[in-house]
Amino acid sequence: MNSRRNFLKAMSAGGLLLTAGIPAASWGAKQAHVVIIGGGTGGATAAKYLKLADPSIEITLIEQNPNYYTCYMSNEVLGGDRTLDSLKFGYEGLRARGIKVIHDKVVGIDPDTRVVSTQSGSAIGYDRCIVSPGIGFRYDLIEGYDESMIDTVPHAWKAGPQTTRLRAQLEAMPNGNNFIMAAPPNPYRCPPAPYERASQVAYYFKKHKPDSKVIIVDPKSSFAKKDLFTQGWEKLYGYEKDDDFDESKMIQWRSSNGIKAFDAGAHSVVSADGEQFGQVGDVINIIPAQKAGALAFAADLVGESGWCPVSVNTFESTRHPNIHVIGDACIASPLPKSGFAANSEGKACALAVAALLNDREPGQTSFTNGCYSLVSDDYAISIVAVYRLTEEGNAIAKVSGGTTPIDASDEEKLVDVKYAYSWYNNFTRDIFF
Repeated sequence: MNSRRNFLKAMSAGGLLLTAGIPAASWGAKQAHVVIIGGGTGGATAAKYLKLADPSIEITLIEQNPNYYTCYMSNEVLGGDRTLDSLKFGYEGLRARGIKVIHDKVVGIDPDTRVVSTQSGSAIGYDRCIVSPGIGFRYDLIEGYDESMIDTVPHAWKAGPQTTRLRAQLEAMPNGNNFIMAAPPNPYRCPPAPYERASQVAYYFKKHKPDSKVIIVDPKSSFAKKDLFTQGWEKLYGYEKDDDFDESKMIQWRSSNGIKAFDAGAHSVVSADGEQFGQVGDVINIIPAQKAGALAFAADLVGESGWCPVSVNTFESTRHPNIHVIGDACIASPLPKSGFAANSEGKACALAVAALLNDREPGQTSFTNGCYSLVSDDYAISIVAVYRLTEEGNAIAKVSGGTTPIDASDEEKLVDVKYAYSWYNNFTRDIFF
Protein backbone atom coordinates (compact mmCIF):
# COMPACT_ATOMS: atom_id res chain seq x y z
CA MET A 1 0.00 0.00 0.00
CA ASN A 2 2.75 2.45 0.94
CA SER A 3 4.79 1.72 -2.20
CA ARG A 4 1.71 2.25 -4.38
CA ARG A 5 0.90 5.50 -2.54
CA ASN A 6 4.48 6.73 -3.06
CA PHE A 7 4.22 5.82 -6.74
CA LEU A 8 1.03 7.87 -7.03
CA LYS A 9 2.59 10.83 -5.25
CA ALA A 10 5.54 10.79 -7.61
CA MET A 11 3.28 10.32 -10.62
CA SER A 12 1.03 13.23 -9.69
CA ALA A 13 4.04 15.46 -9.06
CA GLY A 14 5.65 14.58 -12.37
CA GLY A 15 8.42 12.50 -10.84
CA LEU A 16 7.86 9.39 -12.98
CA LEU A 17 7.72 10.99 -16.37
CA LEU A 18 11.11 9.87 -17.66
CA THR A 19 11.57 6.35 -18.96
CA ALA A 20 15.34 6.53 -19.25
CA GLY A 21 18.20 8.96 -18.80
CA ILE A 22 18.68 11.86 -21.18
CA PRO A 23 22.29 12.40 -22.28
CA ALA A 24 23.94 15.33 -20.53
CA ALA A 25 25.12 16.88 -23.78
CA SER A 26 24.25 16.68 -27.45
CA TRP A 27 25.52 13.62 -29.26
CA GLY A 28 25.73 15.64 -32.51
CA ALA A 29 23.91 13.44 -35.02
CA LYS A 30 25.41 14.51 -38.35
CA GLN A 31 22.65 17.06 -39.17
CA ALA A 32 19.98 14.36 -39.16
CA HIS A 33 16.32 15.22 -39.84
CA VAL A 34 13.45 13.44 -38.09
CA VAL A 35 9.84 13.96 -39.17
CA ILE A 36 7.21 13.23 -36.54
CA ILE A 37 3.63 12.77 -37.74
CA GLY A 38 0.85 13.33 -35.23
CA GLY A 39 0.92 15.93 -32.46
CA GLY A 40 -1.05 14.05 -29.83
CA THR A 41 0.39 12.71 -26.60
CA GLY A 42 2.83 10.28 -28.23
CA GLY A 43 4.04 12.49 -31.07
CA ALA A 44 4.43 15.66 -29.01
CA THR A 45 6.33 13.74 -26.32
CA ALA A 46 8.64 12.18 -28.88
CA ALA A 47 9.39 15.60 -30.41
CA LYS A 48 10.24 17.19 -27.09
CA TYR A 49 12.38 14.36 -25.77
CA LEU A 50 14.21 13.81 -29.04
CA LYS A 51 15.25 17.47 -28.94
CA LEU A 52 16.36 17.02 -25.32
CA ALA A 53 18.29 13.87 -26.22
CA ASP A 54 20.15 15.49 -29.09
CA PRO A 55 19.56 19.20 -29.83
CA SER A 56 21.51 18.90 -33.09
CA ILE A 57 18.74 16.82 -34.68
CA GLU A 58 16.38 18.82 -36.89
CA ILE A 59 12.82 17.92 -35.96
CA THR A 60 9.66 18.63 -37.95
CA LEU A 61 6.34 17.84 -36.29
CA ILE A 62 3.37 17.62 -38.67
CA GLU A 63 -0.07 17.89 -37.09
CA GLN A 64 -3.25 18.69 -38.96
CA ASN A 65 -4.95 20.59 -36.14
CA PRO A 66 -3.68 23.78 -34.45
CA ASN A 67 -4.77 22.49 -31.03
CA TYR A 68 -4.92 19.12 -29.32
CA TYR A 69 -7.68 18.11 -26.90
CA THR A 70 -6.74 15.43 -24.41
CA CYS A 71 -9.04 12.42 -24.22
CA TYR A 72 -7.96 11.86 -20.64
CA MET A 73 -10.18 13.92 -18.32
CA SER A 74 -12.71 14.46 -21.13
CA ASN A 75 -15.35 12.35 -19.37
CA GLU A 76 -15.58 15.19 -16.84
CA VAL A 77 -16.99 17.37 -19.64
CA LEU A 78 -19.91 14.92 -19.79
CA GLY A 79 -20.62 14.60 -16.10
CA GLY A 80 -19.05 17.51 -14.31
CA ASP A 81 -18.21 21.17 -14.71
CA ARG A 82 -15.06 20.81 -16.83
CA THR A 83 -15.02 22.72 -20.12
CA LEU A 84 -13.61 21.40 -23.36
CA ASP A 85 -11.24 24.39 -23.51
CA SER A 86 -9.59 23.19 -20.31
CA LEU A 87 -8.37 20.16 -22.31
CA LYS A 88 -6.90 22.24 -25.16
CA PHE A 89 -3.17 22.54 -25.82
CA GLY A 90 -1.23 24.25 -28.58
CA TYR A 91 2.32 23.85 -29.84
CA GLU A 92 4.07 27.09 -28.91
CA GLY A 93 5.95 25.29 -26.15
CA LEU A 94 7.46 22.86 -28.66
CA ARG A 95 8.25 25.65 -31.11
CA ALA A 96 10.10 27.46 -28.33
CA ARG A 97 12.33 24.40 -28.04
CA GLY A 98 13.40 24.70 -31.67
CA ILE A 99 10.98 22.16 -33.11
CA LYS A 100 9.41 23.07 -36.45
CA VAL A 101 5.63 22.57 -36.27
CA ILE A 102 3.61 22.37 -39.50
CA HIS A 103 -0.18 22.24 -39.50
CA ASP A 104 -0.98 20.12 -42.53
CA LYS A 105 -2.43 16.72 -43.33
CA VAL A 106 -0.05 13.90 -44.25
CA VAL A 107 -1.31 11.97 -47.27
CA GLY A 108 1.57 9.56 -47.77
CA ILE A 109 4.93 8.24 -46.62
CA ASP A 110 7.36 6.78 -49.16
CA PRO A 111 9.65 4.41 -47.24
CA ASP A 112 12.01 3.97 -50.22
CA THR A 113 12.74 7.65 -50.88
CA ARG A 114 12.08 8.61 -47.23
CA VAL A 115 9.69 11.39 -48.15
CA VAL A 116 6.51 12.50 -46.38
CA SER A 117 3.84 14.06 -48.63
CA THR A 118 1.22 16.49 -47.35
CA GLN A 119 -2.14 17.69 -48.58
CA SER A 120 -0.74 21.16 -49.31
CA GLY A 121 1.77 19.64 -51.74
CA SER A 122 4.88 19.63 -49.57
CA ALA A 123 7.42 16.81 -49.85
CA ILE A 124 9.54 16.55 -46.71
CA GLY A 125 12.53 14.24 -46.56
CA TYR A 126 13.60 12.41 -43.42
CA ASP A 127 16.35 10.24 -42.03
CA ARG A 128 13.91 8.65 -39.64
CA CYS A 129 10.17 9.13 -39.24
CA ILE A 130 8.09 8.70 -36.08
CA VAL A 131 4.37 8.14 -36.65
CA SER A 132 1.75 8.52 -33.94
CA PRO A 133 -1.46 8.03 -35.95
CA GLY A 134 -3.92 7.36 -33.13
CA ILE A 135 -7.00 5.23 -33.63
CA GLY A 136 -9.64 4.57 -36.25
CA PHE A 137 -13.06 2.93 -35.85
CA ARG A 138 -14.65 -0.28 -37.14
CA TYR A 139 -18.07 1.10 -38.01
CA ASP A 140 -18.58 -1.85 -40.35
CA LEU A 141 -19.08 -4.28 -37.46
CA ILE A 142 -22.46 -2.81 -36.42
CA GLU A 143 -25.40 -3.21 -38.80
CA GLY A 144 -27.25 0.03 -39.51
CA TYR A 145 -24.49 2.23 -38.11
CA ASP A 146 -21.80 4.12 -40.00
CA GLU A 147 -19.61 7.18 -39.72
CA SER A 148 -22.29 9.47 -41.15
CA MET A 149 -24.31 8.97 -37.95
CA ILE A 150 -21.77 10.22 -35.43
CA ASP A 151 -23.38 13.68 -35.29
CA THR A 152 -26.58 12.19 -33.89
CA VAL A 153 -25.08 9.12 -32.19
CA PRO A 154 -21.61 10.35 -31.19
CA HIS A 155 -18.94 8.04 -29.87
CA ALA A 156 -16.95 10.95 -28.38
CA TRP A 157 -13.88 8.71 -28.22
CA LYS A 158 -11.73 11.54 -29.54
CA ALA A 159 -12.11 14.64 -27.40
CA GLY A 160 -13.57 17.59 -29.30
CA PRO A 161 -16.94 18.61 -30.76
CA GLN A 162 -18.44 15.17 -30.21
CA THR A 163 -17.73 15.50 -26.49
CA THR A 164 -19.74 18.71 -26.16
CA ARG A 165 -22.44 17.29 -28.45
CA LEU A 166 -22.88 14.29 -26.19
CA ARG A 167 -23.05 16.55 -23.14
CA ALA A 168 -25.73 18.65 -24.87
CA GLN A 169 -27.74 15.50 -25.57
CA LEU A 170 -27.61 14.56 -21.89
CA GLU A 171 -28.78 18.04 -20.92
CA ALA A 172 -31.67 17.93 -23.40
CA MET A 173 -32.76 14.40 -22.44
CA PRO A 174 -35.93 14.30 -20.31
CA ASN A 175 -35.61 13.06 -16.75
CA GLY A 176 -36.60 9.39 -16.76
CA ASN A 177 -35.00 8.55 -20.11
CA ASN A 178 -31.75 6.61 -20.19
CA PHE A 179 -28.15 6.75 -21.36
CA ILE A 180 -27.33 3.59 -23.33
CA MET A 181 -23.61 3.02 -23.85
CA ALA A 182 -22.33 0.28 -26.14
CA ALA A 183 -18.83 -0.49 -24.88
CA PRO A 184 -16.15 -1.58 -27.37
CA PRO A 185 -14.43 -4.98 -27.61
CA ASN A 186 -10.73 -5.33 -26.77
CA PRO A 187 -8.31 -3.85 -27.65
CA TYR A 188 -9.29 -0.19 -27.52
CA ARG A 189 -8.07 3.19 -26.30
CA CYS A 190 -7.97 3.52 -22.49
CA PRO A 191 -9.47 0.30 -21.03
CA PRO A 192 -11.13 1.91 -17.93
CA ALA A 193 -12.55 4.92 -19.81
CA PRO A 194 -16.03 3.55 -20.75
CA TYR A 195 -16.69 2.79 -17.10
CA GLU A 196 -15.42 6.17 -15.95
CA ARG A 197 -17.80 7.65 -18.54
CA ALA A 198 -20.68 5.64 -17.08
CA SER A 199 -19.70 6.93 -13.63
CA GLN A 200 -19.59 10.55 -14.78
CA VAL A 201 -22.95 10.33 -16.53
CA ALA A 202 -24.45 8.78 -13.38
CA TYR A 203 -22.92 11.63 -11.37
CA TYR A 204 -24.70 14.10 -13.68
CA PHE A 205 -27.98 12.17 -13.49
CA LYS A 206 -27.87 12.01 -9.70
CA LYS A 207 -27.83 15.82 -9.57
CA HIS A 208 -30.07 16.67 -12.52
CA LYS A 209 -32.07 13.63 -13.73
CA PRO A 210 -32.51 11.29 -10.77
CA ASP A 211 -35.07 9.08 -12.52
CA SER A 212 -32.72 8.28 -15.42
CA LYS A 213 -30.41 5.30 -15.73
CA VAL A 214 -27.06 4.36 -17.23
CA ILE A 215 -27.14 1.05 -19.12
CA ILE A 216 -23.83 -0.41 -20.32
CA VAL A 217 -24.04 -3.08 -23.03
CA ASP A 218 -20.68 -4.82 -23.10
CA PRO A 219 -19.10 -7.48 -25.35
CA LYS A 220 -16.69 -8.37 -22.54
CA SER A 221 -17.28 -10.66 -19.58
CA SER A 222 -15.30 -8.30 -17.36
CA PHE A 223 -13.51 -4.95 -17.61
CA ALA A 224 -10.64 -2.92 -16.16
CA LYS A 225 -10.97 -2.21 -12.43
CA LYS A 226 -14.42 -3.86 -12.41
CA ASP A 227 -14.46 -4.61 -8.67
CA LEU A 228 -13.46 -1.05 -7.85
CA PHE A 229 -15.94 0.51 -10.26
CA THR A 230 -18.87 -1.61 -9.13
CA GLN A 231 -18.00 -0.94 -5.49
CA GLY A 232 -18.19 2.80 -6.23
CA TRP A 233 -21.39 2.42 -8.24
CA GLU A 234 -23.09 0.51 -5.42
CA LYS A 235 -22.06 3.15 -2.91
CA LEU A 236 -22.84 6.28 -4.93
CA TYR A 237 -25.54 5.44 -7.45
CA GLY A 238 -26.93 1.97 -6.96
CA TYR A 239 -25.65 -0.84 -9.19
CA GLU A 240 -27.91 -3.43 -10.72
CA LYS A 241 -26.19 -6.78 -11.21
CA ASP A 242 -27.22 -9.18 -13.98
CA ASP A 243 -28.97 -11.45 -11.49
CA ASP A 244 -30.49 -8.69 -9.35
CA PHE A 245 -32.93 -6.65 -11.43
CA ASP A 246 -33.85 -3.54 -9.47
CA GLU A 247 -35.39 -0.50 -11.13
CA SER A 248 -34.31 1.74 -8.25
CA LYS A 249 -30.62 1.38 -9.10
CA MET A 250 -29.08 3.84 -11.51
CA ILE A 251 -26.28 1.86 -13.23
CA GLN A 252 -26.86 -1.41 -15.07
CA TRP A 253 -24.11 -3.45 -16.72
CA ARG A 254 -25.01 -6.10 -19.29
CA SER A 255 -22.46 -8.57 -20.65
CA SER A 256 -24.23 -9.55 -23.86
CA ASN A 257 -21.63 -10.39 -26.52
CA GLY A 258 -21.68 -6.82 -27.78
CA ILE A 259 -23.81 -4.78 -30.15
CA LYS A 260 -24.88 -6.37 -33.43
CA ALA A 261 -27.04 -3.59 -34.85
CA PHE A 262 -28.31 -0.04 -34.48
CA ASP A 263 -31.98 0.57 -35.24
CA ALA A 264 -32.23 4.22 -36.22
CA GLY A 265 -36.03 4.21 -36.41
CA ALA A 266 -36.47 2.81 -32.90
CA HIS A 267 -33.39 4.72 -31.69
CA SER A 268 -32.03 1.59 -30.04
CA VAL A 269 -29.19 -0.90 -30.18
CA VAL A 270 -29.58 -4.66 -30.56
CA SER A 271 -27.13 -6.97 -28.82
CA ALA A 272 -25.65 -10.09 -30.36
CA ASP A 273 -27.99 -11.99 -28.02
CA GLY A 274 -30.99 -10.31 -29.65
CA GLU A 275 -31.89 -8.02 -26.74
CA GLN A 276 -32.93 -4.46 -27.62
CA PHE A 277 -31.85 -1.46 -25.55
CA GLY A 278 -33.08 2.10 -25.89
CA GLN A 279 -36.02 4.05 -27.24
CA VAL A 280 -36.78 7.47 -28.69
CA GLY A 281 -35.75 10.02 -26.10
CA ASP A 282 -32.79 8.04 -24.78
CA VAL A 283 -29.19 9.08 -25.44
CA ILE A 284 -27.28 6.39 -27.37
CA ASN A 285 -23.50 6.31 -27.14
CA ILE A 286 -21.94 3.69 -29.42
CA ILE A 287 -18.18 3.27 -28.94
CA PRO A 288 -17.14 1.18 -31.97
CA ALA A 289 -14.41 -1.41 -32.14
CA GLN A 290 -11.07 0.20 -32.92
CA LYS A 291 -8.04 -0.11 -35.15
CA ALA A 292 -4.97 1.93 -36.05
CA GLY A 293 -5.58 5.40 -37.50
CA ALA A 294 -6.11 5.93 -41.22
CA LEU A 295 -2.57 7.14 -41.91
CA ALA A 296 -1.15 3.86 -40.61
CA PHE A 297 -3.17 2.01 -43.25
CA ALA A 298 -2.23 4.47 -46.00
CA ALA A 299 1.45 4.08 -45.14
CA ASP A 300 1.28 0.26 -45.05
CA LEU A 301 2.24 0.07 -41.38
CA VAL A 302 -0.64 -2.19 -40.29
CA GLY A 303 -0.62 -5.96 -39.82
CA GLU A 304 -3.46 -8.47 -39.92
CA SER A 305 -4.68 -7.47 -36.46
CA GLY A 306 -5.51 -3.93 -37.61
CA TRP A 307 -2.67 -2.53 -35.48
CA CYS A 308 0.98 -1.74 -36.22
CA PRO A 309 3.66 -4.35 -35.43
CA VAL A 310 6.91 -2.85 -34.11
CA SER A 311 10.22 -3.89 -32.60
CA VAL A 312 9.55 -2.87 -29.02
CA ASN A 313 13.17 -1.95 -28.22
CA THR A 314 13.02 0.93 -30.73
CA PHE A 315 9.35 1.05 -31.89
CA GLU A 316 10.62 0.70 -35.45
CA SER A 317 8.02 -0.75 -37.78
CA THR A 318 8.56 -4.37 -38.74
CA ARG A 319 7.03 -3.58 -42.14
CA HIS A 320 9.21 -0.63 -43.20
CA PRO A 321 12.66 0.39 -41.92
CA ASN A 322 13.38 3.88 -40.55
CA ILE A 323 9.71 4.40 -39.63
CA HIS A 324 8.74 4.14 -35.96
CA VAL A 325 5.17 3.81 -34.69
CA ILE A 326 4.12 4.83 -31.18
CA GLY A 327 0.95 5.40 -29.19
CA ASP A 328 -2.40 3.66 -29.45
CA ALA A 329 -1.76 2.41 -32.99
CA CYS A 330 1.24 0.21 -32.18
CA ILE A 331 1.34 -3.29 -30.73
CA ALA A 332 3.25 -2.98 -27.46
CA SER A 333 1.42 -5.43 -25.21
CA PRO A 334 1.25 -5.69 -22.22
CA LEU A 335 1.39 -1.88 -22.29
CA PRO A 336 -2.22 -0.68 -22.62
CA LYS A 337 -3.44 1.77 -25.23
CA SER A 338 -3.44 4.85 -23.00
CA GLY A 339 -2.17 8.41 -22.90
CA PHE A 340 0.31 7.55 -20.16
CA ALA A 341 1.66 4.61 -22.18
CA ALA A 342 1.91 6.79 -25.31
CA ASN A 343 3.96 9.30 -23.34
CA SER A 344 6.23 6.53 -22.10
CA GLU A 345 6.59 5.07 -25.60
CA GLY A 346 7.32 8.53 -27.04
CA LYS A 347 10.25 8.97 -24.67
CA ALA A 348 11.60 5.48 -25.28
CA CYS A 349 11.32 5.93 -29.04
CA ALA A 350 13.00 9.35 -28.90
CA LEU A 351 15.98 7.93 -27.04
CA ALA A 352 16.21 4.98 -29.41
CA VAL A 353 16.10 7.24 -32.50
CA ALA A 354 18.75 9.54 -31.04
CA ALA A 355 20.98 6.55 -30.37
CA LEU A 356 20.47 5.06 -33.84
CA LEU A 357 21.23 8.38 -35.56
CA ASN A 358 24.48 8.51 -33.59
CA ASP A 359 25.41 4.91 -34.50
CA ARG A 360 24.81 3.69 -30.95
CA GLU A 361 22.83 0.80 -29.57
CA PRO A 362 19.52 1.80 -27.96
CA GLY A 363 19.48 1.39 -24.20
CA GLN A 364 17.40 -0.99 -22.10
CA THR A 365 14.52 1.30 -21.23
CA SER A 366 11.57 0.88 -18.90
CA PHE A 367 7.98 2.07 -19.17
CA THR A 368 5.33 3.29 -16.76
CA ASN A 369 1.58 3.47 -16.95
CA GLY A 370 -0.97 4.98 -14.63
CA CYS A 371 -4.64 5.80 -14.80
CA TYR A 372 -7.03 7.66 -12.52
CA SER A 373 -10.76 7.12 -12.97
CA LEU A 374 -13.13 9.70 -11.49
CA VAL A 375 -16.22 7.93 -10.18
CA SER A 376 -17.59 11.21 -8.79
CA ASP A 377 -16.23 14.61 -7.78
CA ASP A 378 -14.82 13.23 -4.53
CA TYR A 379 -14.20 9.56 -5.36
CA ALA A 380 -11.40 8.29 -7.62
CA ILE A 381 -9.74 4.94 -8.21
CA SER A 382 -6.37 4.29 -9.79
CA ILE A 383 -4.09 1.72 -11.36
CA VAL A 384 -0.32 1.91 -11.77
CA ALA A 385 2.26 -0.37 -13.39
CA VAL A 386 5.94 -0.52 -14.33
CA TYR A 387 7.24 -2.43 -17.36
CA ARG A 388 10.64 -3.06 -18.89
CA LEU A 389 12.21 -4.77 -21.85
CA THR A 390 13.11 -8.40 -21.36
CA GLU A 391 16.82 -9.28 -21.39
CA GLU A 392 16.51 -10.33 -25.03
CA GLY A 393 15.09 -6.88 -25.85
CA ASN A 394 12.29 -8.31 -28.00
CA ALA A 395 9.36 -8.11 -25.58
CA ILE A 396 7.95 -5.95 -22.81
CA ALA A 397 7.23 -7.47 -19.42
CA LYS A 398 5.29 -6.09 -16.47
CA VAL A 399 7.46 -6.02 -13.35
CA SER A 400 5.19 -4.39 -10.76
CA GLY A 401 1.90 -2.61 -10.29
CA GLY A 402 -1.28 -2.29 -8.30
CA THR A 403 -4.70 -0.74 -8.00
CA THR A 404 -6.60 1.15 -5.33
CA PRO A 405 -7.17 -1.33 -2.48
CA ILE A 406 -10.74 -2.58 -2.31
CA ASP A 407 -10.84 -1.54 1.35
CA ALA A 408 -9.52 2.01 0.74
CA SER A 409 -11.25 4.64 2.84
CA ASP A 410 -13.38 7.51 1.55
CA GLU A 411 -10.54 9.82 2.51
CA GLU A 412 -8.13 7.86 0.33
CA LYS A 413 -10.57 8.05 -2.59
CA LEU A 414 -10.70 11.82 -2.16
CA VAL A 415 -6.89 11.99 -2.06
CA ASP A 416 -6.82 10.13 -5.38
CA VAL A 417 -9.08 12.84 -6.86
CA LYS A 418 -6.51 15.45 -5.86
CA TYR A 419 -3.70 13.29 -7.24
CA ALA A 420 -5.62 12.92 -10.51
CA TYR A 421 -5.79 16.67 -11.08
CA SER A 422 -2.17 17.15 -10.07
CA TRP A 423 -1.13 14.35 -12.41
CA TYR A 424 -3.05 15.90 -15.31
CA ASN A 425 -1.43 19.31 -14.85
CA ASN A 426 2.08 17.90 -14.62
CA PHE A 427 1.56 15.32 -17.34
CA THR A 428 0.37 17.82 -19.93
CA ARG A 429 3.17 20.22 -18.95
CA ASP A 430 5.65 17.40 -19.56
CA ILE A 431 4.26 16.89 -23.08
CA PHE A 432 3.55 20.33 -24.49
CA PHE A 433 5.99 22.70 -22.74
